[in-house]
Order: sequence, then structure tokens, then C-alpha cells
Amino acid sequence: TLARSRMWPLAWLAVTSLCLGALGAVPAKERRKAEKPKADPALYENLDLDNYDLSLDNYGEILDLSNYEELYDYGDLAPKIEVGTLAPRPRDPETLPDLGATAGTPKLQPRTSPIPPAPLPGQGEWLPSCLLCLCIGTSVYCDDADLERIPPLPPETTYLYARFNRIGAVRAADFMGMKKLKRIDLSSNSISWADVDAFRLLPSLQELLLPENRLTALPELPRSIVRLDARLNRIPSTGLRPEAFRDLKQLQFLHLSDNQLDFIPVPLPDSLRSLHLQNNNIQTMHEDTFCDSQDHGQIRRALEDIRLDGNPINLSLFPNAYFCLPRLPTGRFS
Repeated sequence: TLARSRMWPLAWLAVTSLCLGALGAVPAKERRKAEKPKADPALYENLDLDNYDLSLDNYGEILDLSNYEELYDYGDLAPKIEVGTLAPRPRDPETLPDLGATAGTPKLQPRTSPIPPAPLPGQGEWLPSCLLCLCIGTSVYCDDADLERIPPLPPETTYLYARFNRIGAVRAADFMGMKKLKRIDLSSNSISWADVDAFRLLPSLQELLLPENRLTALPELPRSIVRLDARLNRIPSTGLRPEAFRDLKQLQFLHLSDNQLDFIPVPLPDSLRSLHLQNNNIQTMHEDTFCDSQDHGQIRRALEDIRLDGNPINLSLFPNAYFCLPRLPTGRFS
């Protein structure tokens, strides 16, 4: 019929489309493989690949690198190393870590104590003193060290503090040769006597502090002395040399309170600024004790601190003894 005749061309078209679609489904890779021509075996006849074994022995024969550096410039690729990013290489191979040690338990080197330096000549005598006391610079501190005598001192000692000990005497040999010693503080000991030359030969001594001891006599002093403190001792007037302070032209502070003095030790140097004689047994004085009675124009400006309180003397009985002083002495005026 007419309808059937028209359906046959459409059916052929459908079958043809299905065949073409199946053909297009073949992968492109397979089609390229099928289309690729086979290589010619003649091209590899001249290559010996059976003995191609690259090793350190035939490396130079197989690859010719003699001109490689000429073809490539390594200067453009010079590495830039940042300072501090690389650890320094040990100089001594012995300092390299022991790789055979167990991880986590590094080997510790035994600590060796430093070898003490050899003592300098003459150090043997005074070195134990710096172990017993405290030596800082040129100062030696021996306070409350239970000492019974002056310890040997380093020759450069400038200041000595040996307070609150049991030192009973001061010998001339204790400070022999101490040319730089400026201050000696022996407060609160048990010193009952001192050699007459125990301090006299110290050319730099400026301060001698001897309070709260048992002294009954005062040794001779060097002319460099500026301050003498011998309070709270047992020194009578007979324990002072005659005119003991006259030649001490640098003496400024003379403190002899709480002793057993019977009179004011005269003459006193013009350099004196402070004189403490309280709590003694002083009963009288002379008109020339502080001032020159023949020079009424004299003014002794330096001596501003005189203490005579605690003595049985009546200061009002000696009005002519103070005319050269800037201030009256402290004491009883009635």
C-alpha cells in the first residue's frame, strides 16, 4: 500500500544511523593505534643496547661531559646563603656527636673543676685570711668572725673592718708594711693593750676606730691621722703621752668620751673640729686650754663641737678659756 511504501525509507535511515553511532563509539586511542604505522627495525640496527650498563667505571665513556661547563654558566645560579642559617662546621672531628649512642640518652662529659691559679709570691701568709674573712677589692671584712688576733692582710689592703671579735692585743707586726691602709676599725673587741708602734708606722692611716675595748693606754699615732675614736675604754690621763696630739696637724675628730681622763689633753692642733670628752673625770682647765691668752684677736673657727658634759667640772669658772671659740662647750655652767 501507499503507507507501507513510505515507511521503508524511514526504516533504512534509522538502521543506518545506528550503525554510524556504533562506529563512532570506538575510542580515539584505538583508532590512532590502528592508524599508526609500524617502526622500521632497520633504524635500531646500529645501536648496541645489550651492553648498555651505566656504572661509575664506564660513566665517562658513555657520557661525554668534558664540555658541559663551557656550555652552561653556573655563575647565574650561585646560591645565596643567608647568614645565620647554617650551623658552623666543627673544627675538631672529636667534637662530632657519637652516632652510636642511644637516642635520648646523650653522653655527658665529666665536669672538671678549674685548676686554681698558682699563688703569687707572698700570698701564702694572707690567703687564708681571705677565706676566713671577706676580701672585696682593697677592703677586708672580718666582722664577727670569732678572731682572737689581727689576721694577716693582703699588702694592698686599704680598709680593715674587724669589729665584734675577741681580739685581745694589737702587735707592731700585725700591720707591718701596710703602706696603703687608710682605715682600721676594731670596734667592740677585747683589746687591752697595743704596741707603741702598732699604728705609728702606717703612713696613710687616716681613721683609727677603737671604741668599746679595754685599752688603758693610747699608742703613738701617725701624723696622717684625721679621726681617732677611742670611746668606751679605760684610758686615764696617765695613759696619754705628754702633748700626744700637738703634732697631728691633720687631726679633725678626737673622741675620748667614757674613759677615765682627769684633764683635757693639751695642746690641741688647730685642725681640730670636734672634741668629745664627756663622761670622764675632768674637774678643771687652764685659760690656754683652747685659746692663746696672749693673743686676744685669735679666732679658732674650726673647733665648733666641744662636749664636756658628764664631767664634774663647772665651766662657768673659766670664762676666759672660750673667747676664741665660735661656740661655748657643752657642759655644766652652774
